[in-house]
Amino acid sequence: MNRCLRCESLFDGDGWTCPDCGYTPLVERGVPMFAPALAREIAGYEPHFFETHGGEQAERSFWPQARAALITWALDRYAPGCRSFLEIGCGTGAMLARLEQTHPDLRLVGAEALVEGLDAARTRLSRTTLIQLDARSLPFDSAFEAAGTFDVIEHIADDDAVLAAMARALRPGGVLLVTVPQHPFLFGPADVDARHIRRYTSAGLEAQVQRLGLHVECATSFVSLLFPAMAAVRLKSKWQGGSYDIADEFKIGALNGVFAKIMGIERWTIQRGLRWPFGGSLLLVARKPLA
Repeated sequence: MNRCLRCESLFDGDGWTCPDCGYTPLVERGVPMFAPALAREIAGYEPHFFETHGGEQAERSFWPQARAALITWALDRYAPGCRSFLEIGCGTGAMLARLEQTHPDLRLVGAEALVEGLDAARTRLSRTTLIQLDARSLPFDSAFEAAGTFDVIEHIADDDAVLAAMARALRPGGVLLVTVPQHPFLFGPADVDARHIRRYTSAGLEAQVQRLGLHVECATSFVSLLFPAMAAVRLKSKWQGGSYDIADEFKIGALNGVFAKIMGIERWTIQRGLRWPFGGSLLLVARKPLA
């Protein structure tokens, strides 16, 4: 169901006008704007990052491709036959574009705070509904069979509010998928450059979703086989200090193919039940109770 962000009323239908209080969000270039004050500038991200940190070169990198493949597997494994999916912090729509191709019958909704991301997403997506909003306050209640947020909540101070809003948006039995950067001891110049507020532990993120009443069904690290090399680079930059441009990590030339194959082997082990205890990133899957 839709949830009015002004009066909290719940209502059905394809439109956004609240039948109780009459609230209707602004619409800009066909996109409902639920949080226009955030549309062009938020504290945890910068608009030019959509190009420098999430542009074409970055999307061809082994890491976002491996992450997308792992997320797709998790969606199919833990929400088989899923008919509706919400992505919070969809950026330029790379993950949604993949799902449009691999899941032609899946109803897709992409939510993003910044219009720069939405403008780019609109050019590549053909059947996804896009909305602009504050991730801490979603206009949905029990509306989706699955929802995901992928390397987003580490940018947001009140990540608890985002997870709570996503849990509310899930239908009973629905699945939450989250990826985040892992291991607080690695926090350093690369995280500062990416505007991260924190890195996570598996135990900490599991506790956050469990407090919302969700049941954790899968928690695994990834970027695990490459973790020694990653940790060495990140810790060296941390100890040496100075600036760091995380976009440089996407410029690895021929190594990109090698690393992609290594990540493929790692995903194969996860698909067969191995849960890695360490790695640069963390995938968590949790389910909302049926009652």
